[in-house]
Amino acid sequence: MPAEKTYQVEEKALVSAPVDVVRRIVVDVEAWVQLHGPAVHAEILESGDHGELIRHWSVVDDHTVRTWDARREVTASGDVRFTHEPANAPFATVSGGFDFEEQPNGKTLVRMHHAFTLLEDDESVAAQRVESMQLGSRAYLNTLHYAAENADELERLIISFEDPLFVAGSVEDAYAYLYEADKWPDRIPHVLRLELEENTPNIQFFDMDTKSSDGSEHTTRSVRICLPNHKIVYKQTRPPKTMFAHTGHWLFTETPEGVVVSSRHTATIRPEGLHLLGEGMTVEGARKYLRRILSANSMGNLRLSKEYAEERAGH
Repeated sequence: MPAEKTYQVEEKALVSAPVDVVRRIVVDVEAWVQLHGPAVHAEILESGDHGELIRHWSVVDDHTVRTWDARREVTASGDVRFTHEPANAPFATVSGGFDFEEQPNGKTLVRMHHAFTLLEDDESVAAQRVESMQLGSRAYLNTLHYAAENADELERLIISFEDPLFVAGSVEDAYAYLYEADKWPDRIPHVLRLELEENTPNIQFFDMDTKSSDGSEHTTRSVRICLPNHKIVYKQTRPPKTMFAHTGHWLFTETPEGVVVSSRHTATIRPEGLHLLGEGMTVEGARKYLRRILSANSMGNLRLSKEYAEERAGH
């Protein structure tokens, strides 16, 4: 029988931004991965009268990703409520939410709260989980605080785009080519080195050296969430010095004629790294540079995936 004691955790932050801005950032879980370091991916599995069922992936360390599902609902008053479905051990139940209180001078008080019970009474386990939730909540609120107060600047610094390519082959072959990252140094010209680990099926970490079309070389570490024959999501956990964050995905959409593979990039420009892109580089110039360079790299990958899949299909 589950333990009966309920533990409560609450953290709060005063944010110098309107409540609508703060709430929008919290609700947009798919965009959150660009803002919050540990967040890798969020996918809405269901949406209906009882809210949304959202699957979350978040890095724990350089080798581990935590995954959980939560039912989320925005109340009539605009607050957010969530319940883990199911709660993962050692929890019997986990629920919580965000309360938003409009303050004078356009500020917002945000309360992030959790309540949980354990499968078995254990005060030491409970204390560890309370501390972990406190640390996680503070980190979340710190990100929210920064993102809300710098929303206009982030809109200028974040560039996001998608490039599609049609493949007259099977989705399985197109997916396999991009999934098998350990073979990229032999397959993809701009990949100089890649060391991959996949301790959990379909969750990959790798260190990679690449050479861009302008001749510059970069070393990055990334995590990838691989959803077979549907999507490969990636996030650079150690991006280049020119970016605060770099996320994206490969999306595979089957059609009667074959498959459309799309490459998506979202990058947050680091202003203090602009000089690395050239003397006198501006944010506007960096947006154009990244659009060109990132697109060139990923379209090169897409064309090689297309060749591989179409060759196997006999085209």
